[in-house]
Amino acid sequence: MATKTRPGAGRTAAAKPAAKRTTAKRTAAKRAPEQAGALAEGRRPEEGNSPEERLRRLSEENRALKAALRRSARKLRAEEILKPYQAELIRLQEHLEQTKTRMIILFEGRDAAGKGGTIRRVTRYMNEKHYRVVALGRPTEEQRTQWFFQKYVTAFPRGGEMVLFDRSWYNRAMVEPVFGFCTDREYQDFMRGVVGFERDLVRQGTVLVKLYFSVTREEQARRFQRRKDDPLRQWKLSEVDLQAQDRWDEFTNMKYEMLKRTNSTHAPWTIIRSDDKVKARLNAIKAILNTVPYERRDPGLDFVPAAEVVVSGARELELMEAQRLQSGKFII
Repeated sequence: MATKTRPGAGRTAAAKPAAKRTTAKRTAAKRAPEQAGALAEGRRPEEGNSPEERLRRLSEENRALKAALRRSARKLRAEEILKPYQAELIRLQEHLEQTKTRMIILFEGRDAAGKGGTIRRVTRYMNEKHYRVVALGRPTEEQRTQWFFQKYVTAFPRGGEMVLFDRSWYNRAMVEPVFGFCTDREYQDFMRGVVGFERDLVRQGTVLVKLYFSVTREEQARRFQRRKDDPLRQWKLSEVDLQAQDRWDEFTNMKYEMLKRTNSTHAPWTIIRSDDKVKARLNAIKAILNTVPYERRDPGLDFVPAAEVVVSGARELELMEAQRLQSGKFII
């Protein structure tokens, strides 16, 4: 008895292998980029698709995400700690405006010591009409023929204004002599004249605050490395920065001479230990707030600087001299 064949049955049977081949091609096409990526990473394509490999990648991504969240949370907490004191800076600024008092704050210290970051926190919520940040570059040829302090004097505050110098005339006490940007005579002339210059400023009613941010050699090296590694920070790394570690002892010797000869009763230095940026910023703000008896100070805030962070210029000199006696050279 003949077997009947359904119409189209042969065509359907023949089409199945072709359909399988088409599906296989599509699957291969979809996997091609993944396979290429796997080969580029130096592993076999099947390794990236294994459950173990996928789990490993997910775990790494999860750890990186958690670390980023922890960093963000720490930064947020640090900024929140500063806010009550930043509100006090606004009150201080209002006092200066009402009394027409002039205020100058010098931010000095080694490269990567945290001067710029602190200035940004000090000024973040202040009235822009009543403060200026001044960061002067190398002197022009015309300025070289002028009285040394003239370019700084032209940037001095009017009554009711605060001026923050991101590095100041004290470049001549440290950076310039170390790198040969001034002669020994120019350096000595500055060191002999700066105390009298500052005495006149204070006598004429200017509030002068001198902050020196002190970073350790190890922390400075770590910050420089971060600048090298981070494309968003590489612009901060200058030729001077690259030599700072090699010239550490020279800078330390110049720091000692600067403190010894320019730490005066009318214009004392305040040293800010700045390895911990959060503590340095908070205590620098406290030091600034304590220089002027302004009104409406919040009685609930602690205005006493941390002893392990804020040190007087006189005390820093004592510590440096003790180190030299013990180890034969300065360290901090």
